[in-house]
Amino acid sequence: MSALADPRFRRLLTGQSMSSFGDTALYLSLGIWAKDLTGQNAAAGAVFLCLSLPVLFSPLSGHLVDRWRRRRTLIVVNLVTGVGVLALLGVHSAADLWIIYAVAFGYGLSFTLRRPAQASLIKMILPGDDLAGANAAVRTIGEAIRLLSPLAGSALYSAIGGRALVGLTSVTFAVAIVMLLSISLREPRPIPAKGNTLREITAGAAHLARTPLLAFTSVAVAVSFAVLGLLDSVDFAVIDEGLGRPASFFGVLMAIQGAGGICGGLLATRLIQRYGEARTVGVGLLSVAIGTALLAAPNLPVVIGGFVSIGFGLPWLMVGYMTAWQRYASQEIVGRVAAAADLCTVGPQTVSIALGVVLISVVDYRVLLGVCFVVLTACGVVLIRAATRIAIKQPVE
Repeated sequence: MSALADPRFRRLLTGQSMSSFGDTALYLSLGIWAKDLTGQNAAAGAVFLCLSLPVLFSPLSGHLVDRWRRRRTLIVVNLVTGVGVLALLGVHSAADLWIIYAVAFGYGLSFTLRRPAQASLIKMILPGDDLAGANAAVRTIGEAIRLLSPLAGSALYSAIGGRALVGLTSVTFAVAIVMLLSISLREPRPIPAKGNTLREITAGAAHLARTPLLAFTSVAVAVSFAVLGLLDSVDFAVIDEGLGRPASFFGVLMAIQGAGGICGGLLATRLIQRYGEARTVGVGLLSVAIGTALLAAPNLPVVIGGFVSIGFGLPWLMVGYMTAWQRYASQEIVGRVAAAADLCTVGPQTVSIALGVVLISVVDYRVLLGVCFVVLTACGVVLIRAATRIAIKQPVE
């Protein structure tokens, strides 16, 4: 049965998509709001720092999710986040900038709880064979939302102001709560913590490390994201130095990449069914690697091809990895495994973003693209070969 045939998953997907629309609409606008209040780029940058810092709490968040009922957790977190966003109504001047930072930090913190709870709830609702389709649907809709909601959020902010956007975002969380309440589900009682607290919190990382398929895939993903963050700075050099176009052209290329992401998301399930999760991740890495190589050409059609290739590859990478750790984790620890998997992506990416900001001013952007190509290609090839020869045990359902 297809994941979308299950009405419970459709309702969960609808609610998640609505809250994601509010999330991404507000993210960019918070940075614009901070810049408008202060006139400083650093103030806008600090917003995104506040959004990303809570990833450090992911192991603890995953541990808590595994100790609570997942649907109730999502309802409470959505409610608290939706109400917390209303604090932005108190922002009137630069003296109120701390409210924007506090809301951004709270937003990031809520995400560390929502993601593992959603992943766990999907696994609880659907059989293992439907996980790939479910994750592909989430990713494909997410790509479409990333195309539309920042534009909608920026337009609403410019036309009416930040307070209207706050109201819209709160409404999306309310819709998500209604959808969650409509899901009929009998959740098993969570298993209480036992033994050493540190061992309990790190159980997700330990599971990734001792499961051969997940260990190889996690290392390949972590190393890849350690260079993928460089693209955040390199992209602007490609546009300016390579194509001779203004920075605003970045929006056009991101839209092209997003369109590729939607197409890649639609094909992800078929790839996983044919090649398995790990090899799908490897193919995704090779697609992204080819894309980074094409970005080095000072030719617009070739660069467009590069962004399309990156767009195709990222869903294969992310959907394949998410399906793998969901499938090979028991329901008891899936929240902690989700948190550990997040650290394998967001952690290295955050470091490489900071590194890219420093390197782009002293190293030719084509050299950085070459580094990305070599690392991504090596990770993809090694993972595909390793996945072929690893004896994989039957997944835990």
